[in-house]
Formats: sequence, C-alpha cells, structure tokens
Amino acid sequence: MVTPVPLAGPDDPVGLLRPRIQHALDAFLGEQRELLGAASPHTVPLVDAAAAFLSGGKRLRPTFCYWGWRAAGGDPADEAMVTIGAALELFQASALVHDDLIDASDTRRGLPSVHRRFATLHRDSGWQGAADAFGAAAAILLGDMLLAWSAELFDRAAVEAHRLRPARAVFDRMRTEVGGGQYLDMLEQVSGGGAPSGQADRARTVIRYKSARYSVEHPLVIGGALAGAPEPLLASYRRFGAALGEAFQLRDDVLGVFGDPARTGKPTGDDLREGKRTLLIAYALERATASQAALVGSLLGDPALDLDGVTALREVLIDTAALDRVEALVTELVGDAHAALDAADVTDDGRKALTQLIELTTERTH
Repeated sequence: MVTPVPLAGPDDPVGLLRPRIQHALDAFLGEQRELLGAASPHTVPLVDAAAAFLSGGKRLRPTFCYWGWRAAGGDPADEAMVTIGAALELFQASALVHDDLIDASDTRRGLPSVHRRFATLHRDSGWQGAADAFGAAAAILLGDMLLAWSAELFDRAAVEAHRLRPARAVFDRMRTEVGGGQYLDMLEQVSGGGAPSGQADRARTVIRYKSARYSVEHPLVIGGALAGAPEPLLASYRRFGAALGEAFQLRDDVLGVFGDPARTGKPTGDDLREGKRTLLIAYALERATASQAALVGSLLGDPALDLDGVTALREVLIDTAALDRVEALVTELVGDAHAALDAADVTDDGRKALTQLIELTTERTH
C-alpha cells in the first residue's frame, strides 16, 4: 500500500501545494473552456485570460488554509485541501481583476491587466467602438465568472457536510467583506481622505476588510473549520490571522511605494499614481508641514506621476517618519501574531510552519 504524500511540510510550508493547486485550476478551467466553447469559440479568450491570470502566484491563501487544517489535526495528504485552495485562488483572481479595473492598473505580475488585455484584443481585431470600454466590460464579466467559479469549486470539496457548511459560511463572509472593503477604499480616494486626524483609523479599517482578513485570517479559519477545530482554536486563528494579515498588507503597501518593480510586478510608485490612501499617507499627513501636505495633495493620484514625483513623495514619507511608524507597527503586529500562535493548541508541524509563514509574509524586500 502506498502511503499518501503530505502536500507540504513544516520546513517547506508551500511544498507540493503550488503544483497541485495549479493542476486543479487547469483542470477546472479546462471544463469551463469546453462548456463555453460549445456555446461559441469566441468565448474562449475569457478562459484563456483566466488561465493566464491564474498561472503562478504565491498561493498564500491556500497555504494558510492548508496549515489551518493541518495544525488542527487534518490529514496532511487530503486532496480536499487542494480543491479548497483552488477555490480560494479563483476568488483572489476575481478580486484582483476587478481591483485592477477600478485602479486603472496597466499590469499585474508583470503582465497586462485583464482589462488592458481585452482592450488590446479589440484594437488588434479592428472591432468597432471604444477598445477601453470593451476591455473594462470584459474584465467585469470575467471577474464575475471567477467569483461564481470560486463558489462552484468550493462546494465540490470532498468534506463531510457538517464541516463544509461552517467553512462555507466563513468563505461567504470573506467575499462580502472584501467587496465592502473595496468600496471603502474607493470612498477614501474620492473623498480625499477626510481630516488627517481620522485617516489612520480609516486606512486600517480598509486594510482589514479589503485585504488583511481574507489574506490570512479567513483562510486559516476555513481550514480549521474543515478539520473540525474547536472554537478556542478558531479564536486563536482569528487573533493570529488578524495581526499577521494586517502586517502583510502593510508590508505590501510599503513595497507599493519603495519596492523593486522586478519583485512586485507593478511599476514604481503605482500605488501613488492610483491615489491609494494607505496608512503611509495617513501617517505622513498627520505630521506634514503645510508645504509637505500641499505636495501630497498635488501629486498623490496623478496618473502621469513621473519618477521625480515618486521620489518627492517618498521623501515626505521618510521625513515625516511615516515609513518608520509603519515599520514599527509591522513589528508590533508580528509580535501579536507570535503571541497568538504561542497560545494556540496546534500540532507541532503546524506551529513550525505557521512560524515560518510569519517571516515569509512580512520580510523586507525593499
């Protein structure tokens, strides 16, 4: 009898998850290509775009879900976690396709964003009408399809119904929260952020609901619920995930301004061009001089912002100690994550892997 191979190990928390999830995604998209292709071959570019978008990536959310499962005593080789992980990736893709459209981002992971891809298809094909409008419509449709597909694949997981139901409830809540967080993010940008005294709190609320909770906390809890974890352990997962998820997003925000495009897959300063009201900006405006605040007001959100403008804004973030304050908060949140994990009743392998994941998700690469 062949012993099933674990999907990952504590010394390599991602392990076989990446290739196995990629295989599951490829197989699922193959089904959708056949289904849509039977209606019309002209729909196949939608699936091709989804396949390109879902190729590669860190697989962060499936990894946390797997270790939420395994740290609660789940079978290390259970294929159900591949299915659930692939569903999480479909939802992540949906959120990113829509996010890129909302932010008018040209690239994602070094490739054209979906709306740009379809705008190019329109131009290259010589079709009538506005290419950008066609690209936007196609991105909306594909993002919606990916969202629907995520639920379809989640429900296919071979898990007992009494465990799948509570996990699905977390999955549904996660998808709703991300939508609300995205709206709050939009609201901050169009309202100019409001009074500087309240911007930091609002920025952290956006972080929690748009990104942090669905990056770490909810995947962990989904994995734990699928494994039948008791409520005290799920509560520990929530504390761990809330702290680490926010630290992860703050690190991402720093990289969005100070990171290397070769590593981030997005142009230098793209978050500044998009006018993102991150905690970095909120902290800067709390301590900015009148001239610094005026500079931020004139440059933040300028789609034509050049490298000189990016450099000027970076200097404000440094001179007002905004960068140092965010880095200090990341350190504090990482400490909170370690404390929550220390208090959690998890397997030894799970503790070791989750400790490694803290470092992997918050390491400085700028």
